[in-house]
Amino acid sequence: MKQIRNFINGEFVGAGRPFDKRSPLSNRVIAQVAEATRDEVDAAVQAARAALAGPWGRITVAERVDLLYAVANEITRRFDDFLEAECADTGKPRSLASHIDIPRGASNFKIFADVVKNVPSEFFEMATPDGKGAINYGYRTPIGVVGVICPWNLPLLLMTWKVGPALACGNTVVVKPSEETPQTATLLGEVMNTVGVPRGVYNVVHGFGPNSAGEFVTRHPQIDAITFTGETRTGEAIMKAAATGARPVSLEMGGKNAAIVFADCDFDAAIEGTLRSVFANCGQVCLGTERVYVERPIFDKFVAAMKQGAEGLKLGPPEDKTTGMGPLISKEHQNKVLSYYQVARDEGATIVTGGGVPAMPGELTDGCWVQPTIWIGLPESARVIKEEIFGPCCHIAAFDSEEDVLAKANANDYGLATAIWTQNLSRAHRVAQRMKVGLAWVNSWFLRDLRTPFGGAKQSGIGREGGVHSLEFYTELKNVCIKL
Repeated sequence: MKQIRNFINGEFVGAGRPFDKRSPLSNRVIAQVAEATRDEVDAAVQAARAALAGPWGRITVAERVDLLYAVANEITRRFDDFLEAECADTGKPRSLASHIDIPRGASNFKIFADVVKNVPSEFFEMATPDGKGAINYGYRTPIGVVGVICPWNLPLLLMTWKVGPALACGNTVVVKPSEETPQTATLLGEVMNTVGVPRGVYNVVHGFGPNSAGEFVTRHPQIDAITFTGETRTGEAIMKAAATGARPVSLEMGGKNAAIVFADCDFDAAIEGTLRSVFANCGQVCLGTERVYVERPIFDKFVAAMKQGAEGLKLGPPEDKTTGMGPLISKEHQNKVLSYYQVARDEGATIVTGGGVPAMPGELTDGCWVQPTIWIGLPESARVIKEEIFGPCCHIAAFDSEEDVLAKANANDYGLATAIWTQNLSRAHRVAQRMKVGLAWVNSWFLRDLRTPFGGAKQSGIGREGGVHSLEFYTELKNVCIKL
């Protein structure tokens, strides 16, 4: 049985309190994971603090940049190892993980190394009564030890999205991966040792949330800042924990994202993009679409094309090159998604396609599978239109005017992202600017320039990361005033 251990101060430790890691494909146990104790979390924090005061805190920006480039290159060299670990943990198709998860996970280190290397600072000259003047300049220092709480849907990508800028800015980290996806964060510890990142800079502790590693990290008084991606309820708990000590948080939380499709859209592009935004990664994408609003003249045609696309998705294991969709992450999440499938039926939805569990062959029978599902016919008050499901499903509704669709699309507690499909440039600008979201795509989906701000509005998050915006969280900006 594979053993996955904590990575603390450059060593793999912890053998007590193991828990099972099950495959989403078959529900069989594929590894045992060492749950970190409170003492082990404290040891990770102390190792991180020692590294800050020691070798990591003394190296130059140029040396730090070189090490982060080496980390990225070593991930790429061990691409197959990371790909195998990611697919084993998540069950997602290899075609998806090899195109998105692993290369983006590596590039996060290079992107933020470049940002830190090239970022400008403030400089002001000021007059003084004696006529000699003064100068003021901004100087960035690391915020300290950062607690990184990671989700399970894009484990390597979203973990390095936080670890990359944190290390680039000179911080050290204590990472708590999801208990569902422990392997790539652990494997990254091997990479850190291989390329010579000082001991204690990167630490990984495994476990759960309450009364486990997650709570031990977020409540630890020597964790200086906390960054989190996950559901809103967990984010709220982390925010409460961070209030003790007035520690800063960066939270990317839930979403109930809307796609808006106007009749003048490039129809084929809108179908292709919406199919991806609904069903990619089995719908387990924070930026994914669960509400689709289509202008009435093309509504019937759009629903028919979405039905055909959904029914053309082949469900299967990662290694099958024809697999278009994998399983959900766990039996627990499968039960949650299926409960919403039942809610939709109870609320009177018309099921266009799906709505159940597919028949899978062999050992896949007991996996965490659900059918890609499309509904129509529900009122805007329906739970499956209001609440985040995080599965391969969407409701499609017709609209008659720009004002109509903006009112419906914005009538939600979340505000993470939207996708707008139109060839009218003026309309694209108007609608994008009026949507209450952190990220608005026009005629695309999941197209990301990592230099741009990323984050959510309303209950979808607090703060922005990406490019120089990450520096605002991962550094303290001080002003130095020099009297001439």
